Amino acid sequence: MSSDDVHGNQAIQRVLLTGATGFVGRYVVRELITRGYHPVCLLRSPGRMSGVVPEIRESQVTTIHGTITDAGALRDAARQSEAAIHLVGIIHERRWTGQTFDRVHRLGTMAVVDALEPAGVRRYVHMSALGVRPDAVSNYHKSKFAAEQYVRDSGLDWTILQPSLIHGPDGEFMELLKRFACGWLPPVMPYFGSGESRVQPVYVRDVARCFVDALRRPETVGQTYPLGGPESYSWKELYALARRIIPRAKRSKPVVSIPLPVARVLAATVMRTPLVPSRLRFNADQVQMSQEQSVCSTEPVESAFRFKLRHFDRELARYAASIC
Repeated sequence: MSSDDVHGNQAIQRVLLTGATGFVGRYVVRELITRGYHPVCLLRSPGRMSGVVPEIRESQVTTIHGTITDAGALRDAARQSEAAIHLVGIIHERRWTGQTFDRVHRLGTMAVVDALEPAGVRRYVHMSALGVRPDAVSNYHKSKFAAEQYVRDSGLDWTILQPSLIHGPDGEFMELLKRFACGWLPPVMPYFGSGESRVQPVYVRDVARCFVDALRRPETVGQTYPLGGPESYSWKELYALARRIIPRAKRSKPVVSIPLPVARVLAATVMRTPLVPSRLRFNADQVQMSQEQSVCSTEPVESAFRFKLRHFDRELARYAASIC
């Protein structure tokens, strides 16, 4: 472990990790262990760790039963750690269960941050999102911005990472591309509005590397890093690329626009009902965010973390055969 991994005068060894069984979390767990850290994972279902990261030995992680709304579990996890990485986030709200953007992103972050200081944990790395800003339109971005502000106002040694669209063979975005490119439902590859808004897909392994690498880079304390891959794509370009690269994609499947007024009505009505399979539903925030540019310069991240971010088309070609 690098001598730069410091927590006061004590080397960081144990890292509190939220969202460890999620898409990004699974890669962060592996990265932490590869770098010689010991993850302290707060899990709703501790037994899931061996299921989602089967190659990890029980002795390599500590699992604590609880959620970010469980103050006792958070205190326990913080007392056993010297640093923290907070990844928990949602894309879809489930208001009937109380799972809202505000509760998960803002209040959840507040709970994690508030548990760290009494335990003497100062180093903190936070997952946000590209596009977060004070005048955000979507509730998703508003809640993420509020969470960022709470982190900045804390007394912690924080670093904030703001990824664009994160891709990898087992991620939600590739599940979407697989469904659209290879499946019979829906019968088209739909996008909202003009389909010209641009995103910068960033590889999940690069994202995990940045989160873990920040622990040993004191120069990243107090910094916010937008994080996107080397190229930007419109939604139409992304779909065309997927049809070309994914081996079993239906090459003739049409790429079709859903006009924004129609998409907004659908999001507020049909998409909230069981009439549409959950995997095909979308919400108003997703419609809104699809119209925004999710792009950034790669120079700050590549300079601070000293590596080159990987190209989307090359990585997709490498793992495309495994996704459908």
